[in-house]
Amino acid sequence: MKKIFYAASLMAATMFAACGGGAQKSQEAESTEDVSGTPQYTVVDNPEVDLSQFETDSEGYIVIFNGKDFTGWRGYGKDKVPGKWTIEDGAIKFNGSGGGEAQDGDGGDLIFSHKFQNFELLLDWKVSKGGNSGIFYLAQEISTTDENGNERMEPIYISAPEFQVLDNANHPDAKLGKDNNRQSASLYDMIPAVPQNQNPFGEWNSAKIMVYKGTVVHGQNNENVVEYHLWTQQWTDMLQASKFSQDKWPLAFELLNNCGGPDRKGYIGLQDHGDDVWFKNIRVKILD
Repeated sequence: MKKIFYAASLMAATMFAACGGGAQKSQEAESTEDVSGTPQYTVVDNPEVDLSQFETDSEGYIVIFNGKDFTGWRGYGKDKVPGKWTIEDGAIKFNGSGGGEAQDGDGGDLIFSHKFQNFELLLDWKVSKGGNSGIFYLAQEISTTDENGNERMEPIYISAPEFQVLDNANHPDAKLGKDNNRQSASLYDMIPAVPQNQNPFGEWNSAKIMVYKGTVVHGQNNENVVEYHLWTQQWTDMLQASKFSQDKWPLAFELLNNCGGPDRKGYIGLQDHGDDVWFKNIRVKILD
């Protein structure tokens, strides 16, 4: 694999405003071309927020959403929070457009602008009837260039494992995949959540994602429901058996097989899948 490093210049900024905005400053990006056929891509390395500005609670968790504003948050591939993400009764809400996932313009996925390595994430979520969303971790911002030289951002899930958020009873995705591996709290399209203990749409569910030196645990409503190990043969085999296999999606396979990049760290993200979804009580404990 040949790697080319170059500088990408964007607008300067020193901090994120309370609305979640704030432009991006000059940054380094890594462009990678795989001679085996994986498309050339760029890992965009944007400035990160300083965690010292966020409250730490009595249990040692950093409160990364204060229930009042979007400090530290922005859109994936953007320098501000897209307009369809709002705050309602102390929760982050995506106001669904019904137009499918990762909408352009005022939609798109939301990320907390700090890369975490070993951590435990806790939050509460709920969805509307038939709702679909997800929680991403170890995400990178990936761009590619088409044959006409136009740059585009690849979707967040091309580089990040996904904790599925879904109304199991009313969304058709719950019956797709294999062995219920697209139901809530599952490692999307790879490992089903067992037991499946989701509360129904309109009710709050608690979520836990623990990542520690490659071991990953998903928890739902105070029970551990998924465990797997990144950067192992098990992980590679699961990818090869999924829609992210090397044959079906070479770029996704390369990025996910090496998720977190060389530093094995990345962003936490919340998915715009076109449906109403809410998240609150979002906090992270560093496990390093």
